[in-house]
Amino acid sequence: MKNFIYTFLLIVWGSSWAQAQVPVGAPGGAASASKSPTVKLELITDVPRGNASISGSVMDSTLNKAVEFANVVLYSKATNKALDGVMADDKGRFTLSKIAPGDYKLQISFIGYTDKIIGAVQIQKGQELNLGAIKIRPSVLALKEVTITAQKAMIEEKVDRLVYNAEKDIAAKGGDASDVLKKVPMLTVDLDGNVSLRGSQNIRVLINNKPSTIMASSVADALKQIPADMIKTVEVITSPSAKYDAEGSGGIINIITKKNNLEGLTLNIDSGVGNRASNLSLNGSYRKGKIGFNLGGFGRAFYNKAVSTLNQSTFLNNAIFRTNQSTNAFDNGLFGQYSLGFDYDISKIQSLTAGIRYGVRNLTRDQEMTTHLFTNDSLISTLFRNVDNKDLSNTVDVNLDYLRTFKPQQEWSISTQFSRNNLTNNFDADILNNSDSEITERQQNVNNNINQEVTLQTDYTDPIGKNQMVEVGAKTIFRSVTSDYSYLVAGSTGDFTFDPNRLAGSLDYNQNVGAGYLSYTYTTANKYSVKVGARYEHTAIEAQTQNAGEFSQDIVIPNYSNLVPSLNISKTLKNGTTLKAAYNRRIQRPGLQQLNPNFNTANTQNITIGNPALRPELTDNFELGISTNIKKTYLNVALFSRLTDNAISRVIMPYDSITGAVITTYENIGSQRAYGTNVFGNINITPTWSVNGGIDLYYSFLEGQTAGLDGTSVTVRNSGLNTSGRLMTQIQLPKGWGIQGFSFFRGSMVQLQGTQSGFKMYSLGVKKDFADKKGSIGLAAENFVTRGMVLKSESTSPLFTQTSNMRLLNQGVKVTFSYKIGKMSFDAPRRKTRSVSNDDVKSGDDSGNGGGQQTPKK
Repeated sequence: MKNFIYTFLLIVWGSSWAQAQVPVGAPGGAASASKSPTVKLELITDVPRGNASISGSVMDSTLNKAVEFANVVLYSKATNKALDGVMADDKGRFTLSKIAPGDYKLQISFIGYTDKIIGAVQIQKGQELNLGAIKIRPSVLALKEVTITAQKAMIEEKVDRLVYNAEKDIAAKGGDASDVLKKVPMLTVDLDGNVSLRGSQNIRVLINNKPSTIMASSVADALKQIPADMIKTVEVITSPSAKYDAEGSGGIINIITKKNNLEGLTLNIDSGVGNRASNLSLNGSYRKGKIGFNLGGFGRAFYNKAVSTLNQSTFLNNAIFRTNQSTNAFDNGLFGQYSLGFDYDISKIQSLTAGIRYGVRNLTRDQEMTTHLFTNDSLISTLFRNVDNKDLSNTVDVNLDYLRTFKPQQEWSISTQFSRNNLTNNFDADILNNSDSEITERQQNVNNNINQEVTLQTDYTDPIGKNQMVEVGAKTIFRSVTSDYSYLVAGSTGDFTFDPNRLAGSLDYNQNVGAGYLSYTYTTANKYSVKVGARYEHTAIEAQTQNAGEFSQDIVIPNYSNLVPSLNISKTLKNGTTLKAAYNRRIQRPGLQQLNPNFNTANTQNITIGNPALRPELTDNFELGISTNIKKTYLNVALFSRLTDNAISRVIMPYDSITGAVITTYENIGSQRAYGTNVFGNINITPTWSVNGGIDLYYSFLEGQTAGLDGTSVTVRNSGLNTSGRLMTQIQLPKGWGIQGFSFFRGSMVQLQGTQSGFKMYSLGVKKDFADKKGSIGLAAENFVTRGMVLKSESTSPLFTQTSNMRLLNQGVKVTFSYKIGKMSFDAPRRKTRSVSNDDVKSGDDSGNGGGQQTPKK
């Protein structure tokens, strides 16, 4: 291939040299580069030949790298006539041979560079003159305006993933990652920011192929820390190969952020102000030669109000206990993320990258609750309770990665990462007097958590021939989770003391994972591609709980090993249509929210507690897909099934036989089955107007155990059809204007013990780029016709019924502004990097559909 490119360029160069080369000093030469007159080149047809030679190499003066295929022309100094010429090779090297003695000039030129003239070259008989490295400077030319009408597709399909090009989303500025993920095919984002892939929240989310402990506490909250305008692409991988960690039964979402690889110093400013949220981000980069730095900071504040009601009944001891509760909630959030990155090209075949990312989350919710308690339809009491919830965290991720390239696609990498998340989940509650609303009692729940990971990983890839690839690697993760919690009480005034009815406690949870994988890819001449692999993982767990004043108690969770196979087959037809079939097995470990044994009574009628004895769940995934282009339309259709055993399911059961409270926890008691299809299409109506949309349909079946009327366990089953869909259009107008419209709906979702109602949302945005393309200003509105939306959840069992309604006031408008400062030049050479990618934990959710999240892995 390299010889073919060299020959092709040599032919082009010979043609252009014979027609457009200009004698040095002639009108229209280097001194008049902005003009393109017709030039007649006078060649000496009878050039005297000798046995001397001139050689050298052409280098970029700023990057100190070779300029491939540069033009080198030899002129007679006396007559200013071109005598000979040659093209440099792919290393920038050239040789002019058979030169007679005399005085000459050399002109070195290449597109995008200023011509270099070497004016005094004296050649003696038989001399071999080596000019060494000849450095030429990049040129900056004033070009006339060019109108580009072709656009990069919003959606692209690659061999093993679907790619959403978020950088083309003109309405993304001012939001966060959850705003972007709402528009990605196959993904669903609910009103709380929880993300599902084909109906499953058991996914792993990676950031630039790397994990982060910010995902360990809550994916929804973690996504709020990532600015939307810094996201380049979102990759959806539904059938990961053995190279990826086995966690994430639903698949992988990889968020790729924008990276500035330009030479020089740049600074980007992005801001937005709205009635629901405001943001400000500053991102700078500096690159010189082999070294590059990136420094960024992002902050986002949001404010919202929600109104909710809760109606539930429990049936215990031949009595009916009923709760009617109304709540006014005020949410305020302040999220930030700060990062520093460094990369260094040790040599042409070796590179080193390092980075540190610090994230903060300050989420508060002030709730005013009024609760009416009934026993057998008689009002027993009315409670007034004001609760301040504080969900605070800070996260540090530090990575150091090394990559060694032997030849194209033959690479060896070592990746390391340290990640730590400090999470505080507290609440303060004031119990008020019925009549005059004076404080009669105060409560506090203090819960501090730490999730820490150390990861070591090595990967090696090697192409075998032209159509085969072998990938092998090993990885180990040392993870520790701790949770310390306590309850305190006080009167209307005075100091807090420990609550004797709720003992303080702690959880120490250590998990070590060792893994190795082997993957083989083979592509046939008739465009079949087969990728088969297996991954072996061994997990060792040590866990114990302790209550104040008691000895610690070990939690017996046996070590387990899993062999995880994967198979991907694709076939490309003559018309560009691609057929795919895939199978893989995935493992899902429980996450911090599901393990945390803190007894959370922020709402005394709806209590939550984790289960540190949870074991992992296993899922088998099958997929068939077809993608094709029909004129200007891209169409993707897939059929899939997901079979999960030992499923981690959310379970609700009665707790208090006096007040009628219920408790929500998690158990390995269920099985889940899902069968469905997703259809997605993109139509380019014109080169500047596109419309895309899709629909997801799947039938789910859930089975588990719950308590019956006689105290024994009974089997609970639920099933139903789940639907969701999206539609988006985007138009690029002249003079930098752009318009985008988006809409989304989700039907009711089936849960193990009930259903959750659907919802819909829509937005419209307009953006104007500045004339110099260095900035833009935009206006976007969301749900601007409706004042809010209502989300209804219903849960039932033989012992209770529960109905909750939440009205979210999410009508919003925002103004965005962005500007780029700094001088940029040619791209500096960047090495590919390999990095740690963990995702093996599942977090709690309120879907009842085995919800969760992962901490990514590779």
